[in-house]
Amino acid sequence: MSKLVKEAQDQIREAILSSLGRAVANGQLPAQTIEDFNIEVPADRKNGDYSSNVAMSSARAFRLAPRQIAQTILDNLILDGTYLDRCEVAGPGFLNFYLNNSFYADVLKDVIACGKDYGKSDYGKGKKINVEFVSANPTGPMHMGNARGGALGDCLAAIMEAAGYDVTREFYINDAGNQIEKFGLSLDIRYQQICLGEDAAELPEDSYHGEDIIERAKEFYDVYGDSFIGKDEKERQKALIDYALPKNIANMKTTLEKYRIVYDKWFHESTVHEDGELAETIGIMKEKGLTYEKDGALWYKNKEVQTAKLKLSGMSDEAIEKLELKDDVLIRANGNPTYFAADIAYHRNKLKVRGFDKAIDIWGADHHGHVARMKAALDSIGENGDKLDVILMQLVRLTRGGEVVRMSKRTGKAISLVDLLEEIPVDASRFLFNMREAGSQMEFDLDLAVEQSSKNPVYYCQYAHARICSILKKIKADGIEIRDCSNEELELLTDETEKELVLHLASLTGEIITAVRNYDPAKITRYVIELATLFHKFYNSCRVVCDDEKLMQARVYLCICVRDTIKNILNMLKIDAPESM
Repeated sequence: MSKLVKEAQDQIREAILSSLGRAVANGQLPAQTIEDFNIEVPADRKNGDYSSNVAMSSARAFRLAPRQIAQTILDNLILDGTYLDRCEVAGPGFLNFYLNNSFYADVLKDVIACGKDYGKSDYGKGKKINVEFVSANPTGPMHMGNARGGALGDCLAAIMEAAGYDVTREFYINDAGNQIEKFGLSLDIRYQQICLGEDAAELPEDSYHGEDIIERAKEFYDVYGDSFIGKDEKERQKALIDYALPKNIANMKTTLEKYRIVYDKWFHESTVHEDGELAETIGIMKEKGLTYEKDGALWYKNKEVQTAKLKLSGMSDEAIEKLELKDDVLIRANGNPTYFAADIAYHRNKLKVRGFDKAIDIWGADHHGHVARMKAALDSIGENGDKLDVILMQLVRLTRGGEVVRMSKRTGKAISLVDLLEEIPVDASRFLFNMREAGSQMEFDLDLAVEQSSKNPVYYCQYAHARICSILKKIKADGIEIRDCSNEELELLTDETEKELVLHLASLTGEIITAVRNYDPAKITRYVIELATLFHKFYNSCRVVCDDEKLMQARVYLCICVRDTIKNILNMLKIDAPESM
């Protein structure tokens, strides 16, 4: 919450406690220890700006009816020198507090004083956070899940930075293991077909069949001709991988930069293989008796580890049995580590080697079964699995004209992130993909994303910003000098639409913190939509340019505060805030 909101709430708490102290001192209430009580924003502002349940929570201690306790508190309440105008007793004993005009004036002063930093806080205390997102397989194009995950991850990182965390954005490149071997084989078959004819070799069913593989093989042929045909298969496949993989990764970087995503770290899976961290992690697991050998492979006792953890949490044997837990292979019979083994080493690298206080991964919902075993595996090797939080993201369904769309008009193939960015403005993509919580299935309306009307949420917010810029420009063109305002002038903003707008501005810091706690950037897109709505409501209700010069300047000041806050939020989400539309 903002410092002013916190100050107002602290004043309410202190006023209540002081009132209770006076009531006890004059014999109206017995000297008793009371339970903690809440101070909340009522659903309906007609019931006050803040409401407290102190009378209900202390009824048992005082052995009195809540309504009687509330009246006693009210009788002894002193609000002088606070942001509070008055208090009323309502219902069974709620205390409803109303803010005075000085609060609203100070909020607006705070917005201007903070400038680009308005809404930011030190809630995170500089803790080191690693946000890993997209991490698409570099063997093929990025898909719609990556589009949603990219917007979600980047905006989550942004709001965490605003809340005072030290955030590292990370992409994990799977450049080792089975999928890379399959990549090499697929390239090799296509290369042989180019050099020797379509019947020279047959592409296995489980290989990569995409056009991108053919394109890379053709590019390799254009450079090297058929010079690798007579070479050893392993040498040829390594050459193909060494040629194609960097190009795929470079394309990923270029595409993501178009999406306004710039990573602090591109971490190669091969790193944990080559620097000994994977071997070290496997060694720790062996020392702790977490492994065994079977059929020439090294296995991890996943079932034993997870069962012990679940029993500690209170889960019954019957419930655990239903999970059908199984052990996992760490090293295959051919000597190659599994993806799971590398993943354990990678997360150990995040938490132990690089010392992140929290690792946040954004995965597709189909990886839900991997979460518990990864956290348990980290616990088992002496790291704190609770330092890993996984956000599971549901699928995206693209629609156009109310119909589901699966194929790109340009390529005739499944729509990729590249296709999306060619058709949909980046502003719309980043905003709309953050309109819903990650765990909810999402429908992305391609028609809505390009529509220039109030139906399009990002256009609606951008229009509010542009409208304010236009208002201010016209005021200046009319020869009216825009000046600073005193608190007394800002206290003239007493219309309900003005107060609603200021209260919403005041809630920004708290909304960002709540969004961070819930790992939910959608709260911020909803916040800015509501801010735009409240501005339009105010503008339709109150004339900015009016006969009362002081009131006019106060309303202009309010407009500037709203304009700057919309811009701050859109810029935080890496969305443009145009001055004209």
